[in-house]
Amino acid sequence: MASDTTHLIVGASLAGAKAAQTLREEGFEGRIVLVGEENERPYERPPLSKGYLLDKTEREEIYVHPPQWYAEHNVDLRLGATVTALDPAAHEVTLADGSRLGYAKLLLTTGSSPRRLPVPGADLDGVLYLRRVEDSDRIKETFGSASRVAVIGAGWIGLETAAAARAAGVEVTVLEAAELPLLRVLGREVSQVFADLHTDHGVDLRCGVQVAEITGTGGHSSGVLLADGSRIEADAVIVGVGITPNSRLATAAGLDVANGIRVDAHLRSSDQDIYAAGDVANAFHPLLGKHIRVEHWANAVHQPPVAAKAMLGQDVTYDRVPYFFTDQYDLGMEYTGYVEPGAYDQVVFRGSTGTREFIAFWLADGRVLAGMNVNIWDVTDPIRALVTSGKAVDAKNLADTDVPLTGLLEHPDRTG
Repeated sequence: MASDTTHLIVGASLAGAKAAQTLREEGFEGRIVLVGEENERPYERPPLSKGYLLDKTEREEIYVHPPQWYAEHNVDLRLGATVTALDPAAHEVTLADGSRLGYAKLLLTTGSSPRRLPVPGADLDGVLYLRRVEDSDRIKETFGSASRVAVIGAGWIGLETAAAARAAGVEVTVLEAAELPLLRVLGREVSQVFADLHTDHGVDLRCGVQVAEITGTGGHSSGVLLADGSRIEADAVIVGVGITPNSRLATAAGLDVANGIRVDAHLRSSDQDIYAAGDVANAFHPLLGKHIRVEHWANAVHQPPVAAKAMLGQDVTYDRVPYFFTDQYDLGMEYTGYVEPGAYDQVVFRGSTGTREFIAFWLADGRVLAGMNVNIWDVTDPIRALVTSGKAVDAKNLADTDVPLTGLLEHPDRTG
């Protein structure tokens, strides 16, 4: 049943929709099939923990395209359809209903799933995870009825959800195994900013704790029991302890999988006719010289056009610097670059962390690996230029607000 013209996209996500859009924009006139497990047409996920959860973003605003777009562009959108098997040799996939779809080229944009908490009580009603729009709806509804919630995990999802709960007037306890929120992502110097932000807004932040059990009454969660014996009472428990790439299909099909589907800089997998993009892709990054898997919106927006063009035979590579953002209370932040834990030797601040108006730079041997602007805007381009230059900069000038960011590369050999 293999098709000579069908370009199949498995994963009707933001990434999948962007790939379908690019195929048409690049003049592909063959058949496009976009298959997704959810019953919702492709939508963006950041609003689910930000504007949509805060009731500031209307539901229709989260969708990638209006409903008629798919028919107008001759994209066969199949929702509520689960792909259960992939056969690279036959160039086809099998769906849960037993039907098969052939393809000439295949793009996997299957995304990721929330990591489940492996403790007693984790399956009780009132234990909530945030990944899909219905999850956001349920959490929003919970905020309308609960007086107190416990959030397990002080990563981006946990902290954004905690901020939304406080905005709704709900008491919040955040439980984190590490010493500080976001410690692995940002390091000690910058993590403290987010710890202070949440405690300043009334969050009971408890770091360095271990969850032993989610307690319940009548089948519904009632709180959290910690390993030290202390109890936190809560009307609901929200879990945000990371995500896992949905690479099961690729693994079963024999593709190269390691922390996601390993792809080259063209986003091509170990099979020449299969590509991957978004959360599920562990892609070789030419600038960094290594494979990285990025779990953020910008990747889901910018990787799929590259994958689509590569599927059409164009010589393209994905080399954009990673980028993500967050909004919590009165703090807005953008992060540009990539730093592995412990891979930097210096953090330089430009501005005031006390007033939460600053830029933080992570450096190694004087080179800027990443920059994070907090409540300072229109600086991502010069930060990106610093990161991509690979040149050492003067740390004193980097910290000096009187020195324009655009001029920092004029004296690249000074390392102050």
